[in-house]
Amino acid sequence: MNNPTKGQIEAEFSRAIIQFEKEYLGRGPKDVRTYLINDMVFMRLTGILTPAELKLAETANGRELVKKTRSQLFETSLPLLQEMVVAITGAELVSLHTDMSSKTGERVIVLTTNTNLEEKFRKK
Repeated sequence: MNNPTKGQIEAEFSRAIIQFEKEYLGRGPKDVRTYLINDMVFMRLTGILTPAELKLAETANGRELVKKTRSQLFETSLPLLQEMVVAITGAELVSLHTDMSSKTGERVIVLTTNTNLEEKFRKK
């Protein structure tokens, strides 16, 4: 993309995280909203749980198991997420923060970078 806008970069992250979730975690989210905020990429994914995980999540122990398993899988994917950030923005990933609700099937991802992405990709 030549001189992409902030909106184009946000859309590219949404597409990339959907693809990542499908390939790496087995199922993509139903919806993704991505926002560039200063040096951060904020993503909210909804509908991330598989039918089996939804069934497990009917109990407190099951919710904890789903959350732990998803968290461990996500943590092992750090190199792939680093590549994604560099490929889309040219910036380096500084840190990754994520949490999910096994009750609602939502995940929040915050990626911090070494660049102010809002300034880099202003709306034109």
